[in-house]
Amino acid sequence: MDILPKLGGRLAELRHKKGISREEAARRAHLSLRFLADVEAGRGNISINKLIRLCKALGAPPAVVVAALIPGTDARSKLQESIFSMINQCDPDQLKELHEWLSAMLNQRRNLIALIGLRGAGKTTIGKRLATALKWEFIELDEKIEKAAGLTLQNIFEVHGEEYYRSLEHEVLRDLILSRRRAVVATGGGIVMRNETYDLLKRNCRIIWLKADPEDHWNRVLQQDPRPMTNYPDAFAQLQNLLERRAPLYARADSVINTSALGIQGSVKQILSEMTAAPSGLS
Repeated sequence: MDILPKLGGRLAELRHKKGISREEAARRAHLSLRFLADVEAGRGNISINKLIRLCKALGAPPAVVVAALIPGTDARSKLQESIFSMINQCDPDQLKELHEWLSAMLNQRRNLIALIGLRGAGKTTIGKRLATALKWEFIELDEKIEKAAGLTLQNIFEVHGEEYYRSLEHEVLRDLILSRRRAVVATGGGIVMRNETYDLLKRNCRIIWLKADPEDHWNRVLQQDPRPMTNYPDAFAQLQNLLERRAPLYARADSVINTSALGIQGSVKQILSEMTAAPSGLS
């Protein structure tokens, strides 16, 4: 791909959108008028330093200009350009407020770890050990929901239905996020089914999918309480189908831990290692 014509066209487009003449752009960027004309025509091979100066003269971050040249990034580039345009219109007080808000949001993702996955994934067992290792609080989200409703989960579904449970799940999660506690949170297996709640989770938590083979899910559930499976001969097939349907949603997590392969202690160790290595990990 010949990038120079694309780059030149992009720069000329930005200049026209800003209402800046070529002469003015050249003056601001400390470039000759002829060289800028060659660049916009796709003939001039501009250096990084000169490109940065020209982007500054046009009020466009270099990353946005370059991103637009990469296939498949048009939508992202336009979004970035829109964001930077709004930032450029902020006064100092507004910029400070925006910085504080963004910092709080980023810090919140470091303070909350959400474990997702089907029942039997190991969310409670691994979550408790992880919380102990981090010296954080461990929270079962369903226990919070039961407390808020004054009912057991089974009674919530029997009396009020699933939609009531999902609404309450969203409210309890929102309150937990606002509390700004450092915690490892074991979520319900179906939290990914409501877009509004899953988006809230993704914006404010580091999400880890505890993935396991269907047989391991099954055996762990039977060890916890075999009674719900007694009268359902096709329960294992239903579990397999449920896992298959939800897997694409679980896969949107920040990371995936295969508990079948790693075991409990290995899973905790892997999560701690990823948190230390990742830019969004522990500060």
